[in-house]
Amino acid sequence: MCMLNQPSSPPPKPITEIWRPDLVALPRLTFRRRVFRAFMRGLSRLLTSVLLRATITGLENFPEQGPALIVFNHLGDADTVLMLATFPFKPIEGIGKIELKDHWLVGPLFRAHGIIWVHRGMPDRKALRAALDALAEGRMVTLAPEGRQSLIGGLEDGNEGAAFLALRSGAPILPVAMTGTENQNVFSHLKRFKRAPVTLSVGEPFVLFPQGKQAEHRKMMREGTRQIMETLASLLPEAYRGRYKSRQ
Repeated sequence: MCMLNQPSSPPPKPITEIWRPDLVALPRLTFRRRVFRAFMRGLSRLLTSVLLRATITGLENFPEQGPALIVFNHLGDADTVLMLATFPFKPIEGIGKIELKDHWLVGPLFRAHGIIWVHRGMPDRKALRAALDALAEGRMVTLAPEGRQSLIGGLEDGNEGAAFLALRSGAPILPVAMTGTENQNVFSHLKRFKRAPVTLSVGEPFVLFPQGKQAEHRKMMREGTRQIMETLASLLPEAYRGRYKSRQ
């Protein structure tokens, strides 16, 4: 399995240059959208079976119904395809960077599927509100707490958005860890007409319980983020733990 070199300090997290809060909203579950999501699930299953050699574990940990906050390590473009192909067909909302809205391929697919757009690197209250509304309606929400595809081949430092949503909503957190989905690994196998070996592991759900006074909000956020990232690290091989290697 191909691994990227892991620099001691990754580049700073990106800050969105596009500001379009008018585009941020919780997708409506229309009949047309439900049909398109079923189509995308079928297409993802086809692509996974043809392009990837997937090993899936822990699906018994997937809750029967929401709300739930699904957190995953973000390695490459294949992450989304593998999760769509693997997760049960339920109301699951994704959070994606606003820059993808106008991408020639991903943009139309994400718009039809429905996604909560987010402006990275700044307080995006509308995106947080949309995610909280989804959880309040009993939906599930997926997000990468690292805030981007990893640039070091393993876990980068986590942002506090996932901890905020979990603490504010009380929704259980479902950790999902993947390996082998790096673009370099997938495309290098395709060039040799081979399926890339990948794994997806679903951990046991857990809940973040608010502790301390409201004045200690920042401390609770940091502690919640640490717990989320270390739980993800515990599901990954040592080579993929990145910034959380020494914390295990």
